Amino acid sequence: MTERQRLGVGMVGYAFMGAAHSQAWRSVNRFFDLPLEVDLAAVCGRDQEKVTAAAARLGWRSHETDWKALLRRDDVDLVDICTPGSSHAEIALAALAAGKHVLCEKPLANTVEEARAMAEAAERAAAAGVRSAVGFNYRRIPAASFARDLVAAGRLGTLRHVRAVYLQDWLVDPEFPLAWRLRREIAGSGALGDIGAHIVDLTQFISGQRVTGVCAMTETFVRERPLPAAASGLSASGLSATGPGGGSGQGGGGTGTVTVDDAALFLARLDGGALASYEASRFALGRKNGLRVEVNGSEGSLVFDLERLNELEFYDGRVDGETAGFTRILVTEPNHPYLDAWWPPGHALGYEHSFTHEVRDLVAAIAAGTPPTPSFTDGLQVQLVLDAVDRSAADGSCWAPVEN
Repeated sequence: MTERQRLGVGMVGYAFMGAAHSQAWRSVNRFFDLPLEVDLAAVCGRDQEKVTAAAARLGWRSHETDWKALLRRDDVDLVDICTPGSSHAEIALAALAAGKHVLCEKPLANTVEEARAMAEAAERAAAAGVRSAVGFNYRRIPAASFARDLVAAGRLGTLRHVRAVYLQDWLVDPEFPLAWRLRREIAGSGALGDIGAHIVDLTQFISGQRVTGVCAMTETFVRERPLPAAASGLSASGLSATGPGGGSGQGGGGTGTVTVDDAALFLARLDGGALASYEASRFALGRKNGLRVEVNGSEGSLVFDLERLNELEFYDGRVDGETAGFTRILVTEPNHPYLDAWWPPGHALGYEHSFTHEVRDLVAAIAAGTPPTPSFTDGLQVQLVLDAVDRSAADGSCWAPVEN
């Protein structure tokens, strides 16, 4: 193989998402034959001691305490943003202006205005060969990608229904502290943006149809929570998170107001004629990371369940009804999406592989000079759906169109 060109990556944030992204950048060249060699150039976080330790632990060869330093480094070609939503727009806009490729975690931003500015900047940068993508990693689970392939091939016929739930339970305890994910000024929204964004993107990806309008309701079940032990620990790079909630589990004295939703439910119409329903909650006791998508068509149905992420259920409506039933497909064959790079059939993949596939597709697009997906424009479209849900739930008028 000829010598590969180098792609230097600088990552901002090193907590939950930073660790997942680091694993992906470390492993992508070891399993996929790509024309670019990824170099984990630098990881960034405000706390000198913590970022030094994170660099050593996660495999980065250097570190910075100011994300702007990444933009000045000649060995950084791509900036990976793994911070809370409140800093996405500032970092992404500056990185694109500096000619750096960008991978930004979902949701793209905290507001439609920020997301629109990011999408417009990405379009301008693309004219100069600078690429950008938003990190909806669940698209890259082989079973989810295979579900899209089945729909695109017409195996389900005309789509009638799409239903999706994403259920967690880490906020059930009212003594769980007021972590950054519970503050609108940092997180943008609660369950809606944190996990609801995932199912909006995933259902649109699988179905090939986009949400055009919603009828929604949201609720905050616990409105006051104990302050974290170190309220100042909510760093700009989101490094204080020890779990999904980003809190230590220990109160710091006093309470604060929760300013985001705990749960969001909404109905939707899709532009291809299908009806859809969505439920996102962080109060579903017993559900740890329960994402499930079902699609029903005129000729078939399919089900994807994240807790069984190597499987897909498929119902072929053209089979004799006397023997018809849902078929369990083990998505580990080499002709299934991404699987030719991994293990022999029957050997399962995990959550972390979705991030490796995500950066694999991004690196391949950068090398080929083609637009990556999902793009910042795709991220903006999801943001517009979230905004319509917010508006519908807030004004009580029920139906709210998704803006263009």
